[in-house]
Amino acid sequence: MTAFPAGTILGYPRIGRRRELKKAVEAFWAGRIDEAALETTAAGLRAATRERLAELGLGREDSAIPESFSYYDQVLDAALTVGAIPSRFEDLRDADGTIGLPAYFTAARGEGDRAPLEMTKWFDSNYHYLVPEIGPETVFSLSSSRLVDQVAEAVAAGFRTRPVIVGPVTLLALAKASDASPDGFDPLSRLDDVVAVYVELLAKLKAAGADWVQLDEPALVSESLPATTVQLADAAQRALVVLGGAADRPQILVAAPYAALGEVLPVLASAPIEAIAIDLVRGAVPESLPDLAGKTLVGGVIDGHNIWRGDLRGAFDKLEALRALGAPAVSASTSTSLLHVPHDVTDESKLDARLVSWLAFADQKVEQVTALARGLVEDRAAVADALDAATAALADRQTAPGVRDGAVRARALAEADFSRVSYEEREAAQLALDLPALPLTTIGSFPQTGDIRRARAQFTRGELPQDDYEAFLRTEIDRVVALQEDLGLDVLVHGEAERNDMVQYFAENLDGFAVTENGWVQSYGSRATRPSILWGDVSRPAPITVSWSAYAQSLSAKHVKGMLTGPVTILAWSFVRDDQPLGETANQVALALRDEITDLEAAGIAIIQVDEPALRELLPLKKADQAAYLEWSVNSFRLATGGAAAPTQIHTHLCYSEFGVVIDAIRALDADVTSIEAARSRMEVVADIAKYGFDHGVGPGVYDIHSPRVPSVAEIESLLRRATSELPLRQLWVNPDCGLKTRGYDETVASLRNIVEATHRVREDVNVPA
Repeated sequence: MTAFPAGTILGYPRIGRRRELKKAVEAFWAGRIDEAALETTAAGLRAATRERLAELGLGREDSAIPESFSYYDQVLDAALTVGAIPSRFEDLRDADGTIGLPAYFTAARGEGDRAPLEMTKWFDSNYHYLVPEIGPETVFSLSSSRLVDQVAEAVAAGFRTRPVIVGPVTLLALAKASDASPDGFDPLSRLDDVVAVYVELLAKLKAAGADWVQLDEPALVSESLPATTVQLADAAQRALVVLGGAADRPQILVAAPYAALGEVLPVLASAPIEAIAIDLVRGAVPESLPDLAGKTLVGGVIDGHNIWRGDLRGAFDKLEALRALGAPAVSASTSTSLLHVPHDVTDESKLDARLVSWLAFADQKVEQVTALARGLVEDRAAVADALDAATAALADRQTAPGVRDGAVRARALAEADFSRVSYEEREAAQLALDLPALPLTTIGSFPQTGDIRRARAQFTRGELPQDDYEAFLRTEIDRVVALQEDLGLDVLVHGEAERNDMVQYFAENLDGFAVTENGWVQSYGSRATRPSILWGDVSRPAPITVSWSAYAQSLSAKHVKGMLTGPVTILAWSFVRDDQPLGETANQVALALRDEITDLEAAGIAIIQVDEPALRELLPLKKADQAAYLEWSVNSFRLATGGAAAPTQIHTHLCYSEFGVVIDAIRALDADVTSIEAARSRMEVVADIAKYGFDHGVGPGVYDIHSPRVPSVAEIESLLRRATSELPLRQLWVNPDCGLKTRGYDETVASLRNIVEATHRVREDVNVPA
């Protein structure tokens, strides 16, 4: 038996501090490098990660370093490891039956007529995972040796790492029934078959040199999944009896991050495993502990979700409290994997030094964990300096200029500020917009070309004068508006060429924010974002989008949408101050957006979209916390839009939002039109819309922009016909799933042409003008 280390992390960023993996993967997709070159780059990143974590204080040979690499997504990794590949990809297996990179990436991205796996949000984070498709026909077998090979790779380099894989309960709880499944089929019913493959995997990991394995089971803390807590606990008990009873296996750590483990803790305590990791940032220290039967309790006391330095003294107090409750052994850890935070704050040369002193990115969090581990092994006095420094940083944040702005806090709110006139009155007033049935539009952004990125970089470096940069952007707007006119869209957008990111652009123009140079965080696959840092009270010093929207509107007789990012999404996709309630911060952002909407209306913009793709994302995992969240999140949107006149049509956009889960909140937003992701799920969302009697305008997406596929006219037409068969024509809009920023122009134009043609066909059948 090898003791669990005194300090560890649950995972580490895997894209590379300069997005090396992203660049290599996209080069492989484009055919610029071969598979061997991609594998070499990935192996180099894994090696660099191990060395860096050892340098920061995690042990080389005690399993403190997690083996948590992924080429695309950890759920996809687990699904394909156990052979859960949909039938449409089966012929892509290698000759020996294993699933190699070509099949792996095709399942993730799609190809030709092979639709990719559906994608949705990973619990309450901004990370997207791929949804496994599992049915009674799924044949499970050990189909990938990648995790085993990585353990052996580490051993050869002098490391004993801890392989990390999504656990069998979470894998099945997050899966959807395959198309071949009968109605009512539950993927969790295949648990015994999947566990049998995990037993085989554990034996191979042990043989490769793993002393410990980490099974990630965050489904056990969620009350927002189809399975109940009782069902999930029962599944965990069944699975762990088999896994823990396996004769040939590493020691098992079950990690349950993102919320309090609660009533499932006794189930894990009684299971034949050796360690349990609990989230003590999102969950409190339990009032009492069940009999842990000699197990190590791994306290997740360092926030893996946010970038603040935090209260290190308070974190150590929690670990000592676990000891006082009788935990046989206690270790320090992060609350979640660190894939949600950037690599290293020392990479940020342009951030204010005072702000930097308040921050901890992944590397700094590792140092915090190792300090706490030292305190556990020795005593509190051994780490007194680290605890005192963190306490001093917290105190400095409270008094720093800008953290609290009297003018912002003095702005009074009235109940009337949170509502508009009735939807019926607005709908009548908006007939003056003179839109056809099934209006055609896009979500906002158009492809960000290499020319756009180069011009922005030159402007940022001071190499391109502002007048020249703005002239370049006007030329881009000219081109995008002309293209939409040529395609035959009904409501146009300006394309957002001036925006580096839908949140960062606003952060750069609002007081109370800072932006990073290298603070990249994986969003999905090869896509990464740089979340802004919301550190102080928020206000708008000047109009942000008005000049670009007004210029675009001057180019067309058709309506051009004003494009804003909503307050909830700005919070969700930023690292937000943790010293006041989120609702208070959201209202500050909402007031800034409210002023922007007023200025857009004055500039002649009649349709304004306030995107809230993250509305579902922040929904707490515990039901008891959801009502309060939905109240403040909905109110912040209504505060932002509540000043708009009745003839102004307010749109919003939600992606991967599981419409049925938050239908009441979406209705309460009271937007005139809501567009939502629907293509990957093949328009499943319209059933929820119809079932719940949602009566405002809605645009279920017909083009999955997260895949390079060009959907055919027939495919889009079938989606539209499903929508028109279930919803009144007056409600429906036609649009892609999301913005087109990440796509290339060739595929974008081809897809939009197909959307227009499909829409014309459906219009003809329902006897409306084309």
